[in-house]
Amino acid sequence: MPLIIAPLDVELKIVKVQVDDKTKKHLESLGLYVGGVVKVISDNRGNLICLVKGVRIGLDRDLASRIIVA
Repeated sequence: MPLIIAPLDVELKIVKVQVDDKTKKHLESLGLYVGGVVKVISDNRGNLICLVKGVRIGLDRDLASRIIVA
């Protein structure tokens, strides 16, 4: 499922990131990579605040819809 529809406060594993190489490299530097764990802690009309390795990261609606989690 896309991260944008993930439930709050549940740790999920990233299974696919559907972005260009430049964006993928940036996300990997933030800890968002295939096999990594992410938890959505806030949803404001599709704009998410996620917890990755103890750090809060804000993602806009478009980017959150391109990260697939399970």
